[in-house]
Amino acid sequence: MPAKKYMTWAAVAFVAFYVIKQPSGAAQSVHSAAGGIASAAGSLATFVNALA
Repeated sequence: MPAKKYMTWAAVAFVAFYVIKQPSGAAQSVHSAAGGIASAAGSLATFVNALA
């Protein structure tokens, strides 16, 4: 279990470093991820509506 804890902290540190050093890049990454999630949700909604 300690390895999982260390990996979590390493990921948090990496994200914090990325946000501090590349704020515009971090914002673009979040924007892209949100667009991908919205697209996936739209596709899922279309699929569910097609079942009816």
